Amino acid sequence: MKTIVFIETSKSGSSREAIKAAERLGFFTVLFTNKSKFIEQRTEFPDVHQMILVKLSNYDLLKENIIKLQKQGKQVKGIMSFVDPFVHTAATLSKEFCCSVVSVDPILKMENKVLTRKLLKNHSITPKYAIYTQDKSLKNFIKKYKRYLPLIVKSPLSNGSKDVLLANDEKEFKAAIKQLLKKNEQVLIEEYLTGPQYLVEALVHNGNVHIVAIIEQTINLIQRFIVTGYSLFVDIEQAFYDKIHDTVSSVLKVFRMENGACHLEMRLVQGELKLVEINPRISGGAMNRIIEVGYGINLVEETIQLMLGNKPNLTKKQKKYVYAQYLIVDSLGRLIKVKGKNRSSQYPGVEEVYIKPRKGRIMRPPLSMGDRYGYILASSDVKEEAKKIARKAASEITFYLEPIDSFPDRNTI
Repeated sequence: MKTIVFIETSKSGSSREAIKAAERLGFFTVLFTNKSKFIEQRTEFPDVHQMILVKLSNYDLLKENIIKLQKQGKQVKGIMSFVDPFVHTAATLSKEFCCSVVSVDPILKMENKVLTRKLLKNHSITPKYAIYTQDKSLKNFIKKYKRYLPLIVKSPLSNGSKDVLLANDEKEFKAAIKQLLKKNEQVLIEEYLTGPQYLVEALVHNGNVHIVAIIEQTINLIQRFIVTGYSLFVDIEQAFYDKIHDTVSSVLKVFRMENGACHLEMRLVQGELKLVEINPRISGGAMNRIIEVGYGINLVEETIQLMLGNKPNLTKKQKKYVYAQYLIVDSLGRLIKVKGKNRSSQYPGVEEVYIKPRKGRIMRPPLSMGDRYGYILASSDVKEEAKKIARKAASEITFYLEPIDSFPDRNTI
C-alpha cells in the first residue's frame, strides 16, 4: 500500500489540502499529530486514513512509528510537512526512509531566521540586521542600535507574525528584546522596511527555479504585522518579473537548493528588493486556493509530485485575478454566532467564503496570523474588481461576541 506520511496539519488551508491531494493521487495518508483535539475530532478528517498521536519533537519516536507502518505492510513513499516547524524534520526522515530528492540542509537554514541572515549577509537582498545574545550587555546593545529606530525585533524561529515586534522608541526596543529572550537564546534585530510587499511562491526542480505565483500583500499594523489581503498578479511587467526571478534564483543558489518548495516575502524599497523572510514550504491559509482559482495549478499537489521525484506540472490553465480578504475582529470575546455568510457567498465573483471559528471560540484582535478568522476569495478579469468584490462581501460578515476580561492560555475550539 503506497503511503505518504504527513507531519502535522492545520484543519484547513494549504497543509490540509496537501493531504487531500495525496488521497486524490491514490496514496494511503497517515498523519502524525501532537494535537489531541484532532483525535477527538477524528470524523472530521476523512482524507486522513490513519491518524497517530505522537510527540513531534521526539525524532526517535517518529522513526519508531514509521517503522511500525512499514511492518504493517505500508510502502512509505514520502514523509512531508507543510507546517512550521516540521518541514526539516519531515525532509530528514524522508531522506532516511524514502531516498528523497528534497534538499534537506537549505530547509534547516530557511527555518531559522538567524541562519538565513548569516547565509545571505553579503547578498543585496539582505536588510541591515544585528543579533543579540544573552552574553552581551543589553544596555550597550541598545545604546549602539537605538539611533536606527524604528526597528523590527524578532525570534529566529518566528512564523505567522508571532514574535515579530516593532520597536518605535528605546523603551519599546528594550521591552521587545526582554520579551523574546524569555523563549530564545538569540534575538534578531532588523531595519524597518517600507514599501509594497510581495509574496513569491517558488518550486525548485533539479536546480531550475520556477516562479509559480507573485502576490501583493496588504499589511495592517495592529499590535503585530498582519496580512489581511492577498492579490494575485496575472499580468506583470516583464522587467519586474525578471527582477524577481533573478533575485529569487540568486538567493536559492546561495542556499544550494536543488529540489524543494519555498516562499519568500520581499519589500520593494526604493526600487530594490529586500528579504523580509523565506520559508521552505508553500504559504499557509488560502494560498493554495488562490493559485488554483487564478491559474488552475494545485501547488500542493505539484509539490508532492516534486518530493516524490516527479516533474511538477506548472502550466497555467487559466488566468484570473484573485483577491483574498481575511477577517479579523477588533475586540476580545467569546463567539456567540456569525451572520452574513450566505449573503457574502452570493456576490458575483465570490469563489469561496471560509469561516474558521465555531460557536464558543474565544476571539481577539490579531497577535499572529492564527488570529485571522476566515477569508473571502473573489476572482475577476479585472484586478481592482476582484479586490472590490472580496472586500464588499467581507463586509457582510459579522462576528457576534460575548465580551470577556482576558484571553486564556487554552482556547476553546
